[in-house]
Amino acid sequence: MTDRSTPTTRFDPDRLAGNFRRVRAVSEALASPLTPEDQGVQSMPDASPTKWHLAQTSWFFETFVLGLGDPGFRPWRAEFATLFNSYYQAVGPMHPRAQRGLISRPGVAEILRYRAWVDEQVLARLERGASIRQLELIELGLHHEQQHQELILTDIKHALAANPCWPRYREPEPCAEPSPAGPLCWVEDPGGLVELGRDLDHPESKFGFDNEGPRHRVWLEPFAIASRPATNHEYLAFMADQGYRRPELWLAEGWDLVRQQGWQAPSYWVSEPVPEQWQQFTLAGLVPVDLEAPVCHLSFYEADAFARWSGARLPSEAEWERTAIDLPVMGNLLPARAAELASASLQPRASLEPNDEASGLTQMFGDVWEWTASPYSAYPGYRPAAGAVGEYNGKFMCNQMVLRGGSCATPADHVRASYRNFFHPPSRWQFTGVRLARG
Repeated sequence: MTDRSTPTTRFDPDRLAGNFRRVRAVSEALASPLTPEDQGVQSMPDASPTKWHLAQTSWFFETFVLGLGDPGFRPWRAEFATLFNSYYQAVGPMHPRAQRGLISRPGVAEILRYRAWVDEQVLARLERGASIRQLELIELGLHHEQQHQELILTDIKHALAANPCWPRYREPEPCAEPSPAGPLCWVEDPGGLVELGRDLDHPESKFGFDNEGPRHRVWLEPFAIASRPATNHEYLAFMADQGYRRPELWLAEGWDLVRQQGWQAPSYWVSEPVPEQWQQFTLAGLVPVDLEAPVCHLSFYEADAFARWSGARLPSEAEWERTAIDLPVMGNLLPARAAELASASLQPRASLEPNDEASGLTQMFGDVWEWTASPYSAYPGYRPAAGAVGEYNGKFMCNQMVLRGGSCATPADHVRASYRNFFHPPSRWQFTGVRLARG
Protein backbone atom coordinates (compact mmCIF):
# COMPACT_ATOMS: atom_id res chain seq x y z
CA MET A 1 0.00 0.00 0.00
CA THR A 2 1.19 3.52 -0.72
CA ASP A 3 2.00 5.81 2.20
CA ARG A 4 -0.60 8.60 1.82
CA SER A 5 0.91 10.62 4.67
CA THR A 6 3.59 12.29 2.56
CA PRO A 7 1.76 14.46 -0.03
CA THR A 8 4.97 16.21 -1.11
CA THR A 9 6.55 13.03 -2.47
CA ARG A 10 6.82 12.44 -6.20
CA PHE A 11 4.40 9.53 -6.09
CA ASP A 12 1.70 11.08 -3.94
CA PRO A 13 -1.55 9.42 -5.14
CA ASP A 14 -3.60 12.63 -4.85
CA ARG A 15 -1.13 14.54 -7.02
CA LEU A 16 -1.03 11.72 -9.56
CA ALA A 17 -4.85 11.56 -9.65
CA GLY A 18 -5.01 15.29 -10.44
CA ASN A 19 -2.39 14.97 -13.16
CA PHE A 20 -4.18 11.92 -14.55
CA ARG A 21 -7.47 13.80 -14.93
CA ARG A 22 -5.71 16.81 -16.47
CA VAL A 23 -3.63 14.89 -19.04
CA ARG A 24 -6.51 12.64 -20.08
CA ALA A 25 -8.75 15.68 -20.60
CA VAL A 26 -6.18 17.31 -22.91
CA SER A 27 -6.15 14.28 -25.25
CA GLU A 28 -9.92 14.37 -25.66
CA ALA A 29 -9.89 18.14 -26.12
CA LEU A 30 -7.35 17.79 -28.94
CA ALA A 31 -9.64 15.28 -30.66
CA SER A 32 -12.82 17.30 -30.15
CA PRO A 33 -12.56 19.51 -33.31
CA LEU A 34 -12.47 16.34 -35.46
CA THR A 35 -15.34 14.40 -36.97
CA PRO A 36 -15.55 10.63 -36.51
CA GLU A 37 -14.44 10.34 -40.15
CA ASP A 38 -11.39 12.51 -39.44
CA GLN A 39 -10.47 10.35 -36.46
CA GLY A 40 -10.31 7.16 -38.49
CA VAL A 41 -7.94 8.38 -41.20
CA GLN A 42 -4.37 7.08 -41.53
CA SER A 43 -2.51 9.00 -44.23
CA MET A 44 0.80 7.09 -44.14
CA PRO A 45 2.38 4.16 -42.27
CA ASP A 46 4.25 6.43 -39.83
CA ALA A 47 1.05 8.18 -38.73
CA SER A 48 -1.91 6.77 -36.81
CA PRO A 49 -5.62 7.63 -36.66
CA THR A 50 -6.68 9.96 -33.86
CA LYS A 51 -9.05 7.39 -32.38
CA TRP A 52 -6.19 4.88 -32.29
CA HIS A 53 -4.13 7.32 -30.19
CA LEU A 54 -7.07 7.75 -27.81
CA ALA A 55 -7.45 3.99 -27.47
CA GLN A 56 -3.76 3.05 -27.30
CA THR A 57 -3.04 5.41 -24.42
CA SER A 58 -5.95 3.84 -22.55
CA TRP A 59 -4.70 0.35 -23.37
CA PHE A 60 -1.34 1.32 -21.83
CA PHE A 61 -2.94 2.05 -18.44
CA GLU A 62 -5.20 -1.00 -18.68
CA THR A 63 -2.34 -3.35 -19.52
CA PHE A 64 0.54 -2.07 -17.42
CA VAL A 65 -1.27 -0.60 -14.40
CA LEU A 66 -4.68 -2.19 -13.91
CA GLY A 67 -3.54 -5.70 -14.77
CA LEU A 68 -0.47 -5.52 -12.50
CA GLY A 69 -0.69 -7.87 -9.54
CA ASP A 70 -4.44 -8.46 -9.91
CA PRO A 71 -5.18 -12.00 -11.17
CA GLY A 72 -8.92 -11.26 -11.11
CA PHE A 73 -8.71 -8.22 -13.41
CA ARG A 74 -10.62 -8.45 -16.70
CA PRO A 75 -9.96 -6.05 -19.58
CA TRP A 76 -12.69 -4.01 -21.28
CA ARG A 77 -12.45 -6.16 -24.41
CA ALA A 78 -9.82 -8.86 -24.84
CA GLU A 79 -9.34 -8.14 -28.56
CA PHE A 80 -8.17 -4.59 -27.78
CA ALA A 81 -4.86 -6.14 -26.68
CA THR A 82 -4.11 -6.88 -30.34
CA LEU A 83 -5.68 -3.77 -31.86
CA PHE A 84 -3.93 -1.23 -29.63
CA ASN A 85 -0.62 -2.84 -28.72
CA SER A 86 1.80 -0.50 -30.47
CA TYR A 87 5.12 -2.38 -30.33
CA TYR A 88 5.40 -4.36 -27.07
CA GLN A 89 6.50 -7.78 -28.27
CA ALA A 90 6.55 -9.17 -24.73
CA VAL A 91 2.84 -8.44 -24.31
CA GLY A 92 1.60 -10.35 -27.34
CA PRO A 93 0.55 -9.99 -31.00
CA MET A 94 -0.33 -6.63 -32.55
CA HIS A 95 -2.18 -5.30 -35.56
CA PRO A 96 0.23 -4.10 -38.30
CA ARG A 97 1.12 -0.45 -37.85
CA ALA A 98 0.53 0.45 -41.49
CA GLN A 99 -3.02 -0.95 -41.31
CA ARG A 100 -4.36 0.98 -38.32
CA GLY A 101 -6.53 3.03 -40.65
CA LEU A 102 -8.41 -0.16 -41.58
CA ILE A 103 -9.77 -0.54 -38.05
CA SER A 104 -13.25 0.89 -38.64
CA ARG A 105 -14.52 -0.73 -35.44
CA PRO A 106 -14.48 0.08 -32.60
CA GLY A 107 -15.75 3.54 -33.49
CA VAL A 108 -15.02 6.81 -31.74
CA ALA A 109 -18.02 6.55 -29.41
CA GLU A 110 -16.96 3.15 -28.08
CA ILE A 111 -13.35 4.27 -27.68
CA LEU A 112 -14.52 7.22 -25.59
CA ARG A 113 -16.53 4.82 -23.42
CA TYR A 114 -13.41 2.69 -23.10
CA ARG A 115 -11.40 5.74 -22.00
CA ALA A 116 -14.03 6.64 -19.40
CA TRP A 117 -13.95 3.09 -18.02
CA VAL A 118 -10.14 3.08 -17.81
CA ASP A 119 -10.23 6.50 -16.12
CA GLU A 120 -12.67 5.22 -13.52
CA GLN A 121 -10.60 2.10 -12.85
CA VAL A 122 -7.27 3.94 -12.52
CA LEU A 123 -8.69 6.61 -10.22
CA ALA A 124 -10.34 3.93 -8.08
CA ARG A 125 -7.01 2.11 -7.85
CA LEU A 126 -5.33 5.31 -6.68
CA GLU A 127 -8.06 5.94 -4.15
CA ARG A 128 -7.95 2.54 -2.51
CA GLY A 129 -4.15 2.30 -2.60
CA ALA A 130 -1.68 1.43 -5.34
CA SER A 131 1.75 -0.13 -5.17
CA ILE A 132 4.84 1.98 -5.75
CA ARG A 133 5.31 0.14 -9.05
CA GLN A 134 1.80 1.03 -10.15
CA LEU A 135 2.39 4.67 -9.22
CA GLU A 136 5.60 4.68 -11.27
CA LEU A 137 3.76 3.19 -14.24
CA ILE A 138 0.93 5.72 -13.96
CA GLU A 139 3.51 8.52 -14.12
CA LEU A 140 5.19 6.86 -17.11
CA GLY A 141 1.77 6.42 -18.75
CA LEU A 142 0.99 10.12 -18.38
CA HIS A 143 4.22 11.13 -20.14
CA HIS A 144 3.53 8.46 -22.74
CA GLU A 145 0.08 9.99 -23.33
CA GLN A 146 1.61 13.45 -23.70
CA GLN A 147 3.81 12.07 -26.48
CA HIS A 148 0.64 10.85 -28.18
CA GLN A 149 -0.93 14.29 -27.77
CA GLU A 150 1.77 15.72 -30.00
CA LEU A 151 1.23 12.85 -32.43
CA ILE A 152 -2.52 13.55 -32.54
CA LEU A 153 -1.71 17.00 -33.93
CA THR A 154 1.11 16.03 -36.28
CA ASP A 155 -0.73 12.99 -37.64
CA ILE A 156 -4.02 14.79 -38.30
CA LYS A 157 -2.11 17.65 -39.94
CA HIS A 158 -0.61 15.14 -42.36
CA ALA A 159 -4.03 13.61 -43.01
CA LEU A 160 -5.77 16.95 -43.62
CA ALA A 161 -2.94 18.05 -45.92
CA ALA A 162 -3.76 15.08 -48.17
CA ASN A 163 -7.16 16.65 -48.85
CA PRO A 164 -7.03 19.04 -51.88
CA CYS A 165 -9.64 21.26 -50.20
CA TRP A 166 -7.10 22.19 -47.46
CA PRO A 167 -9.50 21.64 -44.52
CA ARG A 168 -8.78 23.31 -41.19
CA TYR A 169 -8.30 21.55 -37.89
CA ARG A 170 -9.44 24.81 -36.31
CA GLU A 171 -10.07 28.41 -37.28
CA PRO A 172 -7.04 30.68 -37.66
CA GLU A 173 -5.98 33.02 -34.89
CA PRO A 174 -6.85 36.73 -35.27
CA CYS A 175 -4.43 38.42 -37.64
CA ALA A 176 -1.53 40.23 -36.00
CA GLU A 177 1.70 41.71 -37.23
CA PRO A 178 4.39 39.01 -37.21
CA SER A 179 7.12 39.57 -34.64
CA PRO A 180 10.61 40.07 -36.07
CA ALA A 181 12.99 37.20 -35.43
CA GLY A 182 15.86 39.50 -34.56
CA PRO A 183 19.46 39.12 -35.70
CA LEU A 184 21.17 35.76 -35.41
CA CYS A 185 24.02 35.91 -32.89
CA TRP A 186 26.54 33.30 -31.84
CA VAL A 187 26.76 32.16 -28.23
CA GLU A 188 30.26 30.95 -27.44
CA ASP A 189 30.98 28.06 -25.08
CA PRO A 190 34.50 27.13 -23.91
CA GLY A 191 33.68 23.42 -23.81
CA GLY A 192 35.61 21.14 -21.48
CA LEU A 193 34.54 18.20 -19.37
CA VAL A 194 30.81 18.46 -18.61
CA GLU A 195 28.22 16.25 -16.95
CA LEU A 196 25.03 15.61 -18.89
CA GLY A 197 21.97 13.40 -18.67
CA ARG A 198 19.70 12.69 -15.73
CA ASP A 199 20.51 10.90 -12.50
CA LEU A 200 17.40 8.75 -12.68
CA ASP A 201 18.21 6.83 -9.48
CA HIS A 202 18.52 9.89 -7.25
CA PRO A 203 15.65 9.94 -4.73
CA GLU A 204 14.94 13.63 -5.45
CA SER A 205 15.05 13.21 -9.23
CA LYS A 206 11.99 14.25 -11.21
CA PHE A 207 10.60 12.10 -13.99
CA GLY A 208 12.78 11.24 -16.94
CA PHE A 209 12.60 8.48 -19.55
CA ASP A 210 15.22 5.77 -19.19
CA ASN A 211 17.05 7.00 -22.30
CA GLU A 212 17.83 10.34 -20.58
CA GLY A 213 20.30 8.68 -18.21
CA PRO A 214 22.48 7.77 -16.60
CA ARG A 215 24.36 10.97 -15.87
CA HIS A 216 27.75 10.84 -17.52
CA ARG A 217 30.74 12.97 -18.48
CA VAL A 218 31.36 14.28 -22.00
CA TRP A 219 34.34 16.22 -23.34
CA LEU A 220 33.35 19.16 -25.55
CA GLU A 221 35.68 21.18 -27.70
CA PRO A 222 34.97 24.95 -27.77
CA PHE A 223 31.87 25.67 -29.87
CA ALA A 224 29.29 28.31 -30.63
CA ILE A 225 25.54 27.87 -31.04
CA ALA A 226 23.05 30.16 -32.77
CA SER A 227 20.92 32.38 -30.56
CA ARG A 228 17.72 31.28 -32.31
CA PRO A 229 16.46 28.73 -34.83
CA ALA A 230 16.85 29.42 -38.54
CA THR A 231 13.90 31.29 -40.08
CA ASN A 232 11.81 30.78 -43.18
CA HIS A 233 13.46 33.86 -44.67
CA GLU A 234 16.91 32.34 -44.22
CA TYR A 235 15.78 29.01 -45.62
CA LEU A 236 14.28 30.74 -48.67
CA ALA A 237 17.76 32.15 -49.35
CA PHE A 238 19.09 28.58 -49.35
CA MET A 239 16.33 27.60 -51.80
CA ALA A 240 17.01 30.63 -54.01
CA ASP A 241 20.69 29.65 -54.15
CA GLN A 242 19.68 26.32 -55.72
CA GLY A 243 20.08 24.47 -52.42
CA TYR A 244 17.92 21.59 -53.61
CA ARG A 245 19.94 21.24 -56.82
CA ARG A 246 23.47 21.17 -55.46
CA PRO A 247 24.59 17.64 -54.58
CA GLU A 248 27.75 18.89 -52.85
CA LEU A 249 25.57 20.18 -49.98
CA TRP A 250 23.87 16.86 -49.28
CA LEU A 251 24.62 13.58 -47.60
CA ALA A 252 24.32 10.76 -50.15
CA GLU A 253 21.04 9.32 -48.89
CA GLY A 254 19.58 12.81 -48.59
CA TRP A 255 20.48 13.63 -52.19
CA ASP A 256 18.85 10.39 -53.32
CA LEU A 257 15.65 11.42 -51.54
CA VAL A 258 15.72 14.90 -53.08
CA ARG A 259 15.74 13.33 -56.51
CA GLN A 260 13.32 10.49 -55.75
CA GLN A 261 10.77 12.58 -53.84
CA GLY A 262 11.17 15.77 -55.85
CA TRP A 263 11.82 17.86 -52.74
CA GLN A 264 12.22 21.55 -53.46
CA ALA A 265 10.89 23.12 -50.23
CA PRO A 266 9.99 22.11 -46.66
CA SER A 267 7.04 19.79 -46.27
CA TYR A 268 3.60 21.50 -46.40
CA TRP A 269 4.93 24.36 -48.54
CA VAL A 270 2.99 24.98 -51.75
CA SER A 271 3.34 27.61 -54.46
CA GLU A 272 -0.30 27.30 -55.51
CA PRO A 273 -2.86 28.79 -55.67
CA VAL A 274 -0.74 31.96 -55.52
CA PRO A 275 1.92 31.76 -58.26
CA GLU A 276 5.46 32.63 -57.16
CA GLN A 277 4.41 33.08 -53.54
CA TRP A 278 5.05 30.24 -51.13
CA GLN A 279 2.25 29.28 -48.83
CA GLN A 280 2.21 26.61 -46.16
CA PHE A 281 -0.46 24.28 -44.91
CA THR A 282 -1.07 24.67 -41.17
CA LEU A 283 -3.60 23.35 -38.70
CA ALA A 284 -5.51 26.55 -39.47
CA GLY A 285 -5.45 25.89 -43.22
CA LEU A 286 -3.36 27.37 -46.02
CA VAL A 287 -1.56 30.62 -45.09
CA PRO A 288 1.32 32.67 -46.51
CA VAL A 289 4.74 31.63 -45.20
CA ASP A 290 5.70 33.79 -42.21
CA LEU A 291 9.24 34.85 -43.12
CA GLU A 292 10.19 35.57 -39.50
CA ALA A 293 9.02 32.25 -38.03
CA PRO A 294 11.36 29.27 -37.56
CA VAL A 295 11.54 27.07 -40.63
CA CYS A 296 9.67 23.87 -39.94
CA HIS A 297 8.96 20.36 -41.26
CA LEU A 298 12.53 19.72 -42.39
CA SER A 299 14.09 16.30 -42.59
CA PHE A 300 17.48 15.76 -40.97
CA TYR A 301 18.99 15.80 -44.46
CA GLU A 302 17.51 19.21 -45.26
CA ALA A 303 18.65 20.61 -41.91
CA ASP A 304 22.16 19.27 -42.52
CA ALA A 305 22.32 20.62 -46.08
CA PHE A 306 21.12 24.04 -44.93
CA ALA A 307 23.76 24.08 -42.19
CA ARG A 308 26.45 23.16 -44.70
CA TRP A 309 25.25 25.91 -47.08
CA SER A 310 25.34 28.36 -44.14
CA GLY A 311 28.99 27.60 -43.44
CA ALA A 312 28.00 26.01 -40.17
CA ARG A 313 26.87 22.61 -38.88
CA LEU A 314 24.25 21.01 -36.64
CA PRO A 315 25.02 20.94 -32.91
CA SER A 316 25.64 17.66 -31.17
CA GLU A 317 23.04 16.74 -28.59
CA ALA A 318 25.68 17.21 -25.88
CA GLU A 319 26.33 20.78 -27.09
CA TRP A 320 22.60 21.48 -27.20
CA GLU A 321 22.00 20.15 -23.67
CA ARG A 322 25.05 21.97 -22.32
CA THR A 323 23.59 25.21 -23.72
CA ALA A 324 20.04 24.61 -22.44
CA ILE A 325 20.65 22.86 -19.13
CA ASP A 326 20.17 25.91 -16.87
CA LEU A 327 17.53 27.70 -18.95
CA PRO A 328 13.87 27.93 -17.91
CA VAL A 329 11.51 25.75 -19.93
CA MET A 330 9.43 28.47 -21.55
CA GLY A 331 8.30 29.17 -25.09
CA ASN A 332 5.64 28.39 -27.66
CA LEU A 333 4.58 25.01 -26.27
CA LEU A 334 1.24 23.23 -26.07
CA PRO A 335 -0.70 24.26 -22.94
CA ALA A 336 -0.87 21.60 -20.27
CA ARG A 337 -4.60 22.16 -19.61
CA ALA A 338 -7.55 21.52 -21.89
CA ALA A 339 -9.17 24.89 -21.14
CA GLU A 340 -6.17 26.76 -22.61
CA LEU A 341 -5.96 24.86 -25.90
CA ALA A 342 -8.33 27.13 -27.81
CA SER A 343 -5.89 30.04 -27.55
CA ALA A 344 -2.75 28.00 -28.18
CA SER A 345 -0.48 28.79 -31.11
CA LEU A 346 -0.15 25.54 -33.03
CA GLN A 347 2.33 27.02 -35.46
CA PRO A 348 5.99 28.08 -35.00
CA ARG A 349 6.38 31.82 -34.64
CA ALA A 350 9.13 34.37 -34.13
CA SER A 351 9.92 35.33 -30.55
CA LEU A 352 12.04 38.01 -28.97
CA GLU A 353 11.45 36.70 -25.45
CA PRO A 354 14.81 35.27 -24.37
CA ASN A 355 15.31 32.05 -22.47
CA ASP A 356 18.44 33.72 -21.11
CA GLU A 357 18.85 37.49 -20.82
CA ALA A 358 22.64 37.46 -20.62
CA SER A 359 23.32 35.37 -23.74
CA GLY A 360 20.25 36.31 -25.77
CA LEU A 361 19.32 32.68 -26.40
CA THR A 362 15.73 32.41 -27.59
CA GLN A 363 13.34 29.58 -28.48
CA MET A 364 15.45 26.81 -26.98
CA PHE A 365 12.13 25.24 -26.00
CA GLY A 366 9.03 25.11 -28.15
CA ASP A 367 8.23 26.18 -31.71
CA VAL A 368 10.29 23.49 -33.49
CA TRP A 369 12.19 20.37 -32.51
CA GLU A 370 15.84 20.99 -33.42
CA TRP A 371 17.77 18.31 -35.28
CA THR A 372 21.16 17.49 -33.82
CA ALA A 373 24.13 15.77 -35.45
CA SER A 374 23.94 12.93 -32.90
CA PRO A 375 22.70 9.43 -33.69
CA TYR A 376 20.25 8.07 -31.17
CA SER A 377 22.21 5.62 -29.05
CA ALA A 378 22.61 4.59 -25.43
CA TYR A 379 24.49 6.68 -22.89
CA PRO A 380 27.38 4.90 -21.08
CA GLY A 381 25.93 2.57 -18.47
CA TYR A 382 22.40 2.63 -19.90
CA ARG A 383 20.15 -0.27 -18.97
CA PRO A 384 16.56 -0.54 -20.24
CA ALA A 385 13.82 -0.92 -17.66
CA ALA A 386 12.80 -4.43 -16.67
CA GLY A 387 9.79 -6.08 -18.28
CA ALA A 388 7.74 -5.09 -21.30
CA VAL A 389 8.09 -1.33 -20.63
CA GLY A 390 11.81 -1.80 -21.24
CA GLU A 391 10.85 -1.88 -24.94
CA TYR A 392 9.76 1.76 -24.70
CA ASN A 393 13.03 3.37 -25.84
CA GLY A 394 16.02 1.06 -25.97
CA LYS A 395 15.09 -1.07 -28.95
CA PHE A 396 14.86 2.00 -31.21
CA MET A 397 18.50 2.99 -30.73
CA CYS A 398 19.47 2.40 -34.35
CA ASN A 399 19.29 4.46 -37.56
CA GLN A 400 17.64 7.48 -35.93
CA MET A 401 18.83 10.98 -35.07
CA VAL A 402 18.26 12.95 -31.87
CA LEU A 403 16.15 16.11 -31.70
CA ARG A 404 15.95 18.49 -28.79
CA GLY A 405 13.79 21.25 -27.31
CA GLY A 406 10.16 20.44 -28.07
CA SER A 407 7.76 22.14 -30.47
CA CYS A 408 4.55 24.14 -30.52
CA ALA A 409 2.75 20.77 -30.25
CA THR A 410 4.72 19.51 -27.23
CA PRO A 411 2.94 19.79 -23.84
CA ALA A 412 4.63 22.47 -21.77
CA ASP A 413 5.15 20.28 -18.69
CA HIS A 414 6.45 17.35 -20.71
CA VAL A 415 9.72 18.65 -22.17
CA ARG A 416 13.01 19.40 -20.38
CA ALA A 417 16.65 20.03 -21.28
CA SER A 418 17.57 16.34 -21.04
CA TYR A 419 14.63 15.14 -23.18
CA ARG A 420 15.78 13.08 -26.17
CA ASN A 421 13.37 12.85 -29.08
CA PHE A 422 14.38 10.74 -32.07
CA PHE A 423 13.25 10.18 -35.65
CA HIS A 424 14.56 8.66 -38.83
CA PRO A 425 16.53 11.15 -40.97
CA PRO A 426 13.95 11.39 -43.81
CA SER A 427 11.06 12.24 -41.45
CA ARG A 428 9.35 15.57 -42.15
CA TRP A 429 5.83 15.40 -40.71
CA GLN A 430 6.85 16.45 -37.20
CA PHE A 431 7.45 20.10 -36.26
CA THR A 432 11.19 19.82 -36.94
CA GLY A 433 13.58 22.69 -37.60
CA VAL A 434 17.22 23.66 -37.25
CA ARG A 435 19.54 25.65 -34.99
CA LEU A 436 23.05 26.15 -36.32
CA ALA A 437 26.36 25.57 -34.56
CA ARG A 438 29.99 26.05 -35.45
CA GLY A 439 33.42 25.34 -34.08
